[in-house]
Amino acid sequence: MTSQLRIARPVTNLAESVAMYTQGLGLDVLGSFEEHEGFDGTMLGIRGENVHFEFTFSRLHPVAPTPTAEDLLVFYLPEMEAWQHRCKCLLAAGFKEVPSFNPYWSQNGRTFEDRDGYRLVVQRAAWSNV
Repeated sequence: MTSQLRIARPVTNLAESVAMYTQGLGLDVLGSFEEHEGFDGTMLGIRGENVHFEFTFSRLHPVAPTPTAEDLLVFYLPEMEAWQHRCKCLLAAGFKEVPSFNPYWSQNGRTFEDRDGYRLVVQRAAWSNV
């Protein structure tokens, strides 16, 4: 049996958040729904991988996102050229670069914030769970 990980987050503007993450991170739209018991949502990820993001918006009871400076998504890109390209794409998509709360992330990476205050780090390093 294959496992799947979905990270779900409420956003204030679904279309704008989807555009930021598809353009900034190069993610694909894997699926979406509208008016499902008052919710709209879009799933973003890399096709064939077992992790994706779901952004939701409640038409009936909008939820104000409340991320902290330590709520991070971290993307590891060890190759300098790919890392530089991704950082440029994030800025062009509307992310703003912010100082990292934890100085560790500034050693080999850059921290960005989306329109709702969610942060992501693009780390210029490889990672392995082995």
